[in-house]
Amino acid sequence: MQTWSLVSISVLLGVVVRWGVSLKSYSGAGKPPMFGDYEAQRHWQEVTYNLPLQEWYFNTTDNDLNYWGLDYPPLTAYHSLICALIAKIINPEWVELHKSRGYESPGHKLFMRATVLVADLLIYIPAVVLYCFCLSDGSSKKKVCTLLCFLLYPGLILIDYGHFQYNVVSLGFALWGILALGLGWDALGSMAFSLALNYKQMELYHALPFFCYLLGKCVKLGLMGRGLFLLVRIAATVLVTFALCWLPFLSDPSQALQVVKRIFPVARGLFEDKVANTWCSLNILIKIRSILSSDSQLYLSFACTLLAVLPSCIRLLTKPTLWQFKLSLANSSLAFFLFSYQVHEKSILLVSLPVCLLLNDLPLMAIWFLQASTFSMLPLFLKDGLLVPYVVTSLAFLFFSTYLLSALEHSSEEELRLGAYHKLLFCLPKMDLACIVRWKFYISIAAMACLSVVSAALVPPPHLPDLFPVLVSTFGFSHFFGTFLYFNVVQFSGPPSRKSQKKNN
Repeated sequence: MQTWSLVSISVLLGVVVRWGVSLKSYSGAGKPPMFGDYEAQRHWQEVTYNLPLQEWYFNTTDNDLNYWGLDYPPLTAYHSLICALIAKIINPEWVELHKSRGYESPGHKLFMRATVLVADLLIYIPAVVLYCFCLSDGSSKKKVCTLLCFLLYPGLILIDYGHFQYNVVSLGFALWGILALGLGWDALGSMAFSLALNYKQMELYHALPFFCYLLGKCVKLGLMGRGLFLLVRIAATVLVTFALCWLPFLSDPSQALQVVKRIFPVARGLFEDKVANTWCSLNILIKIRSILSSDSQLYLSFACTLLAVLPSCIRLLTKPTLWQFKLSLANSSLAFFLFSYQVHEKSILLVSLPVCLLLNDLPLMAIWFLQASTFSMLPLFLKDGLLVPYVVTSLAFLFFSTYLLSALEHSSEEELRLGAYHKLLFCLPKMDLACIVRWKFYISIAAMACLSVVSAALVPPPHLPDLFPVLVSTFGFSHFFGTFLYFNVVQFSGPPSRKSQKKNN
């Protein structure tokens, strides 16, 4: 009973923090003519409610695709329609065709914030609770601590409850898929992840690990026996789930093709804004977009992404265990974020989910990455007027996670899984790698704090207007690339020893 009381308190604290952030500003508040993501979500409700389904993804007189046209899979559109039906009952002006464009009011803001919280409470938070208690090692107390840190991750809170999006839906479905696979419910896990893919196409970041884990499990069971039966059942589940989600668009091939074109907009270019990935960071030295054609950029990013993700996925295919699956999810999503085409700064949330799964196993490295991922979105938070929530949530997460998970105390070479580095660096004199990692962590946190203060307080030189966003993105890229290398080394090092798990517990 005491454990579930602590769980309730943790969830309540997570909800309070979320609602506190939601009281602040949002993307594009009072900034016509395009406003921001808040208006995009409201506009999709307007479109899905007032227009026939056949026009949702097409450019018509009533649906200008240049003004926040729908560019997510069908499940997002259905969710927008459900929200619109409720909005129509409360206040028809919120979804009135054309006239509601750019609508802003305290009542509407409350409604929109509530829709995110409801989705969070129904999909994401229950999955987090069950994951921490069903698939995390350790005592009940440690599971509660992991749960609280998971729920307090500031990046997701600031984007969904500050900037305004519904990432909790797609990430929640993906987490349900991970949970189901971890418990051996492979068909249910496949269905949950299919729903995630049909809500946001960026869930492709996690698709290869899901595929390799399930295929590896089928091969292990034997493709001439139980493995074949499992493979057929999983394939049927995925096909039926996709068919049901796309059913209204399948009667006309042009409809389905238009949806595909909208959700994969290759014409937008290699990257937008100052995102902390390889191409944006490399662009400081080499203007790739000027040198290469659009097609060449697309092929280059595809090749680099494939090469980056292959080692992790092949390892998972040959060793389909939960430990390998979690690490492969982190490595695959990092590879996509660092090298794929048309990456947004908010896509780092797709990496943060699998890293949150490692809070219990590699607390210091997970906390470090999650802190850096939030910091990498600082320019966006400053643009949206979310400086205070950013500072408060980041400091709260850093304090609670390092204290509750004893991250700094449990940072020996064995617990950080640094043994493989001695073999890789055999030509160098023996060093205390754990001490070096801890000092790098301290310096990194201090540098993030300094850059945050400078970005918020100082005006960049007139001839370098993007100086601070570039510094933030480059700093973030160095962390993400280093984490990518680290997790790959860990994945090929073998499972965690029971001795280190006992120490953590």
